[in-house]
Order: sequence, then C-alpha cells, then structure tokens
Amino acid sequence: MRGLMVLLMVIMAGAGNMKAQEFVPLYPGTIPGAKTVPGNYRELTEEGTDGITRVSKVSQPGFYAFLPSKDKATGAAVIICPGGGYGILAISHEGYDVARQFNAIGVAAFVLKYRLPSDEIMTDKFFGPLADAQQAIYQLRKNASRWAVNPAKIGIMGFSAGGHLAATLTVHYEDVKIENQERLSLRPDFSILIYPVVSFGASAHTGSVANLIGKNGTAEQKDYFSCEKQVNAQTPPTFMVHANDDKVVPPDNSILFDQALVKAGVPAELHLYQKGGHGFGLHNKTTTDEWFGRLQHWMSASKIL
Repeated sequence: MRGLMVLLMVIMAGAGNMKAQEFVPLYPGTIPGAKTVPGNYRELTEEGTDGITRVSKVSQPGFYAFLPSKDKATGAAVIICPGGGYGILAISHEGYDVARQFNAIGVAAFVLKYRLPSDEIMTDKFFGPLADAQQAIYQLRKNASRWAVNPAKIGIMGFSAGGHLAATLTVHYEDVKIENQERLSLRPDFSILIYPVVSFGASAHTGSVANLIGKNGTAEQKDYFSCEKQVNAQTPPTFMVHANDDKVVPPDNSILFDQALVKAGVPAELHLYQKGGHGFGLHNKTTTDEWFGRLQHWMSASKIL
C-alpha cells in the first residue's frame, strides 16, 4: 500500500509539472494603449465538452514558457498564437499541446496569451494583438539568455486567427507599436501558419474581420490586414498547413500567401491536405500523415534546428 501511495504521489507531481509552466507578463509596466479595465471585464477560462480549454477577455497579456530539457535544447524558439476568431484563445490544443511537441524536438516554445480586440480595454483595438506579438518577440530577444534561446532563431506561429496575428507580425514587423528603445529587430526569423486567416478580402473569415476591424472596416484597414498584399523580399521564410475542405477559413488564404512569398523570392512550403476541415490542431484525423513531422524536416532543412 505504501508503495502504491508513493507511486500515486509521483504521478500527481508529474501531472502538476506538465501544467505549472512559468507565466511571464509581456509588459513590465503600463500596457501601451490600454484603458482602465472595467470591473466586470474579467478573464475567463473554460473547458468545453470537446476537451478544449478556451480563454477570453484577456487584459493582462503574457506568455507561458515551455522549455526543452538541456540535453535536447537546440537554441531555437517559437512564439505560439492560439486561434479563436479574435474572440477567444483555444489555448490548449493550439497552444500547450503544440508547445510540448516542440520541446520534444529541442525547441523552446512560448504560448502567447494575447489581448483580444476590445474597445472596453484598448484605445485602438485594431493593433492590440499586434502590439502583444511584437512585445513577445522583443522580450525573447532582449532576454534570450534567460531561456537559453538563440536570438537569431526566434519564430512566430499561429493557428486560424492566431495564424492571422502571426502573419501580421511576419509582414508588419517594422510598423512598431511598442516601446523599443534598444531598437531590437522585431522580425521573426521564420513563420509557421496552420490553417491561417491571411486575407481580409474575398476569402476572409468574417468572424475574425468583424472582431478585429468591425463589419464596417475601411478599405485601408482591409488592405493592411490582408497579409498577402504586404509580402516583400524581407518577409521571413514560412511553412504552412491547410485542408482543402476547410469551410471556416478557405485554403485560398494559405494559397494566396504562398503565391505572394514565391513571387517575392521568399522560401516557402505549403502542405494542403485533401480533408481535415478546420481546427484540427496537431492531428488531422483524416490521415495518418503528421504535419508536425513535415515541419520538423523543414526546420532542419532551413538550418533552424
């Protein structure tokens, strides 16, 4: 009986360690463009019947640091932006689970809990998420030694609307929305987009558009956030995954971005699955193929690993 009790304690401690990742606030002081948070605006974390943990009403952004064991660490790092239509963050299957997979191949992963567009807590809700993504890469570059990260191997990753945020940083890293007195580069060294929202044009995800710029967004705003229109030769190398039967975010989003990257001479790789729908996270259950393995090969070929 005593041996069984010890075993149970070890298992419970291990399970706790899997969840007890370090949370690092993004901003050491005042959050740029933030309003006083109303008393009824409180962060909410819920687990759905599908087992997915969703976070909403984020007012204190930060990231969860998932670090690989020292014997596996490669120095590479990735900031992960969960999706959720800019309304919630699907932070478990598009965040924590993916971070642990990266740790297994020696990559440090930082799950970004970014603010969702809201006039209640932001003076300019259009750029709140982008500011948080820029601040995350700023923090990692500035404090790279703290997490044993190579500041020249920091990438951005996103799923669905989180993919739009990642793509926005990928093309708008020079449009600085944060304090950056050291003038550190905010350019990701690589970008990973999984069934991403890319365009705010004909193939747009209407929910993401409505939540970020509103139903009456201007033509200028739609152009700015149509990331395929903002690609140039300095855009980071990009890896993409989508399913052809995605009815939520049409695969044209990834196809348009891939075409723009190729035209600009930027290294790009796109994997289109026959089926899979939207929101499959790490595992597309319609195939035995694992896109994460393809990503690992791409990262190795790109000298990231």
